[in-house]
Amino acid sequence: MTSAVALFAISAGAYLIAVLEGWSVHGRLRLTGPAIAALALLARESFVGRKPDRVFYEAGPILLLTAGLFAAAVIPLTPNIIVVDLATGALFLNAALAYVLVAIIMAGWGPNGAYGMIGGWRFLGQFIAYAMLIVMPITAVAMRAESLMMTDIVASQAQLWNAVYQPLGFLLFVIASMGLAYLPPFDLPIACGDLAGGVEAEYTGVRLSVMRLARMVVILSLASATATFYLGGWLGPWLPAWVWSTIKILAIAAAMLIAGPYAARIREAHYLALSWKLGISLALANIFLVGVLVLAAPL
Repeated sequence: MTSAVALFAISAGAYLIAVLEGWSVHGRLRLTGPAIAALALLARESFVGRKPDRVFYEAGPILLLTAGLFAAAVIPLTPNIIVVDLATGALFLNAALAYVLVAIIMAGWGPNGAYGMIGGWRFLGQFIAYAMLIVMPITAVAMRAESLMMTDIVASQAQLWNAVYQPLGFLLFVIASMGLAYLPPFDLPIACGDLAGGVEAEYTGVRLSVMRLARMVVILSLASATATFYLGGWLGPWLPAWVWSTIKILAIAAAMLIAGPYAARIREAHYLALSWKLGISLALANIFLVGVLVLAAPL
C-alpha cells in the first residue's frame, strides 16, 4: 500500500512539474495544459526515420523514464511513504541518475539524424561536467548524517537544514541538477534555436510523449533529492509531513524552471571548464569544511 501511494505521488508530482514548466515558458498557469498536450501527442502518428538503430531508438525514452523512476523510488515523501528505503539510498540515487546519460545518448544515436546525434554528444559534454558535482555534495551530506539512508539524512537535519549547514554544497548540487535535467541555461541537448529539438527532434507521437514524461520524472527526482538532502525533507511545524515535502519539492522545481531562462545559455565546453576548474575545487572545499564542522561542532 505504501509503495502504491508513493507511485501515485510520483505520477502526480510529474504532472505538477509539467504544469510549472508550462508556466515558466508561456507565463500562464494552466492545470489542464499537460493533459491536453499529452492527448495531442498520443493522437499524432509516430514517424520513424529510414535507417534508425531500432533498439536504441525505441529503448532511449523508456530507459530515461526508468532511470527517473528508479531515482524517485528511494526518495521519501514521509518516513513511511517511500517505495524502498535502502541502506545505500543516496548511492543508489546517484547510480540511477547515471543512466540518464545512457538514455540520452541512445535517444540521440538511435534515430540516425544529425540533430539528435549532436544533441546527444552535447549532453555527454555536460555529463562530464556535472557528474562530480552531483556525487561530491552527496558525500558531504552523508558525512553529516553518518549514513547513506535517505530517511537518516532527513533526520540529521532536525536542528538545522543542510542548505544552511553547507550552503556551498547546496548551490553546487542545484546547478548540477539543472545540467542533468538539461534545463536552461544548460538546455543545449534540445536547443530549439539551432537543433530544432535536438535529442527530441526525431521523436513523434507516443515516443515523444514518453520522452517528455521521462524528463518530468527526472526533474521531479532531482527536486525531491534536493529537498531531501538540503531542505529537511518532510520536517516542518504544524502541517502534515507529506505537505512539507510537497511544498519543498515544488518550490525547488519552480525555482529551477523559472530562474534558468533568465541566464544566458552556456556552451558545454564552458560548462565543463567551469565545473572542473572551479566547481570541483569548491566541492572539495565543501567536503573539507563539513568534515571540520562535524568534528568540531556537530549538529
